[in-house]
Parts: sequence; C-alpha cells; structure tokens
Amino acid sequence: MTATATHPMTIKIDLETKARVQRLAAARQRTSHWLMREAISQYVEREEKRETFRQDGLRAWHDYQANGLHVTAAEADVWLGKLEDGHDEAPPTCHV
Repeated sequence: MTATATHPMTIKIDLETKARVQRLAAARQRTSHWLMREAISQYVEREEKRETFRQDGLRAWHDYQANGLHVTAAEADVWLGKLEDGHDEAPPTCHV
C-alpha cells in the first residue's frame, strides 16, 4: 500500500462555523480535521461527477447540432417504462 502525500492548507472560517464543525466532530467521535477533510473530499467528488455530467450534456448537444440524431421524449419514456417493468429492452434507435 502506498502512502498518499499530504500537504497542510489553511482555510478561514467564521467562529460560528468553527463551533458547528467542532460540535459535529465531537458527536461523531472524530476530530475537526478529519471532518473537514471528509467534507472536502465528498464535495470534490460530487462536483467532479456534476462537471462530468455537464460535459456529457454539452457533448450530446454539440453532436445533436452536428447530425440531428435524437429520440423523442415519448420514445424515451416508452423505453424507460419497459426497463422499469423489468424487461431487458434495447434503447430506441436515434433518427433525424
């Protein structure tokens, strides 16, 4: 197992937030440091996923503008309904 290098970083937070972090850390039987690292890690992971989703949407929009291929909302709803009912259904074919 390889150790991950860590580097100190300073953040400034107001006294109320600091107290809230300390209370939550005590309730979780963790240190404030651990709680803040966990919060930052979860935030970064969530925002990276959100950015990936956004980029996928932009790529799909550019592809649609270039070739016009699409499925209608009604076609997608029918397909998703079949999946929801437990049927292994291929996605609808894109068309212009």
